Amino acid sequence: MTLGTMNGGMSDKKKAVVLLSGGLDSATVAAIAKDQGFALFCLSFRYGQRQEIEVEKARQVAASLGAQKHLVLNLDMGLIGGSALTDRALEVPKAGLGLGVEALIPITYVPARNTVFLAYAAAWAEVVGARDIFIGVNALDYSGYPDCRPEYLEAMQRAINLGTRQGVEKTDYFRLQAPLLKLRKSEIIRWGVSLGVDYGLTLSCYDPDPAGRPCGLCDSCRLREKAFREAALKDPALQ
Repeated sequence: MTLGTMNGGMSDKKKAVVLLSGGLDSATVAAIAKDQGFALFCLSFRYGQRQEIEVEKARQVAASLGAQKHLVLNLDMGLIGGSALTDRALEVPKAGLGLGVEALIPITYVPARNTVFLAYAAAWAEVVGARDIFIGVNALDYSGYPDCRPEYLEAMQRAINLGTRQGVEKTDYFRLQAPLLKLRKSEIIRWGVSLGVDYGLTLSCYDPDPAGRPCGLCDSCRLREKAFREAALKDPALQ
């Protein structure tokens, strides 16, 4: 299982499917993949999220990194509900959730979201000939989501290889790349800055206003503010 960074030195330019939300972590992961010599096939979803403006942010990030292709798929996970990010009847918590140390999985968890996204990523990877799938999950500074854990990624990599033609014909063909998995968010920001990521293009907020301005109070906004403060940097998205 390759959950860290990969070795460079590839003579030919490989292809990678990158799950790109338009947020801080996924933008960093896309830049890492580019730095490692991959041609970027960025995949975003309009899945009924209240922060749909992040899709436009993803377009801007993909363009800034010179992605070979950026595909946006339309899903309606709002019909399923069960999350404050897709169900407008539920409020996004803004009182502070312990910044990733809460005992319960928060209401901003979208049921099986990464499982759905990774399934589509694997399908596209088969079509475009990409072996590597990059995802910006993090198991340290995060909101307690079960689909951000290393054991989940290990299981998904196995499932993808068991359930695809490439995975069957070529043993352990697909690799899920999660280079941010064991990093603090401040470390992620420093890495991204070193790669030239324009964080002014990104959006982390769960409940931005109609103009796309972050609320500053949701769990994701609080984590982002804390990370930039710890990195001793100013958030360009707020300037």
